[in-house]
This record gives sequence, C-alpha cells and structure tokens, in this order.
Amino acid sequence: MNLKTSEIRAMSVDEIKARLDDARHELMIMRFQQATGELTDTSQIKFARRTIARLLTILNERARSEQMEGEA
Repeated sequence: MNLKTSEIRAMSVDEIKARLDDARHELMIMRFQQATGELTDTSQIKFARRTIARLLTILNERARSEQMEGEA
C-alpha cells in the first residue's frame, strides 16, 4: 500500500481517513507477524509507516488551510 503524495491529495478527507485506518491496521498486523517470525520482508514496515505519515501530513495541511480560511 505505497501511495504517492499526488494520489493522496486527489482524495477526499473521508477517503484519507479510511486509508489511514487501513494503513494503521496493516502496520499492526505486520508488527505481529514480525514478532512471531512470519514476516519475511521487514522493509514493508518502513513503507507502511511512511504512508501513514504522508496521510497524516496531508490531513493536517487541509485542517490548517481550513482554519486559516475561517480566520480570514
């Protein structure tokens, strides 16, 4: 689930929140798999964490822009 920033920016806020929930769930599963030795490609954890960070960053950008528009 490696999303590009441009793909995330094209999504609505609700879609981003849904993807964020999915990415967090996927990361949790990968962590369990790593602990039990089932996960062979541990680099996937890094990609999941970065995807979560991208999603959160864009959500925060949108929240800040809405707040700035409300103040103006």
